[in-house]
Amino acid sequence: MHNRIDITTCVMKSNELHLKADPIETEIEQLEDTKQMLVDSDNMSFVYVVDINDQFMYVGLSDNIWANLKHVLHKDMKVFLEINKKVIELSAVKEELSYLISNIEGNVNYGDEMVARVEEVFLDKENK
Repeated sequence: MHNRIDITTCVMKSNELHLKADPIETEIEQLEDTKQMLVDSDNMSFVYVVDINDQFMYVGLSDNIWANLKHVLHKDMKVFLEINKKVIELSAVKEELSYLISNIEGNVNYGDEMVARVEEVFLDKENK
């Protein structure tokens, strides 16, 4: 089993954002929210960690869906992951994402490109 799942589609449904991933080969018997998010500056993405069948899987939230995530930060919305016909709420997206954005702002340790893109999308800063 690969440890990274990339989101292929985002769908807004009333007060919910559904992140849809391509199916994985492994049958999902157990799907749990770890309530943790990381930064993958090399791939210009945030990574939400889930537990599938007692193995950590990394859900890649690439910059092409950040506008949707920004919307979640400013509205009372829940975020769900849909994979292999299973659905789970990613309950810590708002808190984790807000925390990471505040750490990334102006912090060159994340790389100039990541900092610039996060500031542009989430903080409405124009970078030169």
